[in-house]
Amino acid sequence: MARIPKTVRPAYDVESLTDVAVAVFTARGYDATRMEHIARAANVSKSSLYHHVANKEELLGRALGRAVGALTAILDEPGAQGGPAGHRLEYVIRRTIEAELRYLAEVSLLLRVRGNTEVERWALDERRRYQERLVALAAEAQVAGALAGDLDPALYVRLVLGMSNSLVDWYRPDGTWSARQIADTILDLVRRPAVRRRQKPTVWSAKVAGRV
Repeated sequence: MARIPKTVRPAYDVESLTDVAVAVFTARGYDATRMEHIARAANVSKSSLYHHVANKEELLGRALGRAVGALTAILDEPGAQGGPAGHRLEYVIRRTIEAELRYLAEVSLLLRVRGNTEVERWALDERRRYQERLVALAAEAQVAGALAGDLDPALYVRLVLGMSNSLVDWYRPDGTWSARQIADTILDLVRRPAVRRRQKPTVWSAKVAGRV
């Protein structure tokens, strides 16, 4: 990874140091990264780095917080709160894709964590809660007839997120496809309207039906 020339010593704050840490974590892996690696990449002394943050786990937490915060905030946006369930589901999927493309490096870190530290466990818990809320929304859309009755909402959400999460492996901002094209294509692939024949309800949709 290229270092900043020694003659250039930019003024850093916590956010910009988090940017540097994300790049180092991505290149070296979190476990193999030490604070001196981050300080060297930022061209600051270790003491200057410790002036801003306590340790590398704090920097990881800030990076993961960007990804987790962007995703969980979507569910509280007006487009996710009002209107038919099917429209809200599509809104959340589209906004999820947009958020993952905006915080590509941070999402990549989120997908790599395994729960080895308190920060990682927090991030995994937040990600799990986000996914559970998305599954509940898919089940609600199924009850409303926006999704086929023979779909399992949990599997549906897992596969949708699998497609969006794969963006971290191949998407490039200067590549062939725009963020809008990617979101449109994923939505086209995951749309499966209800069919007219009678379907046996899934466990999730039965639970939702009992609440509405």
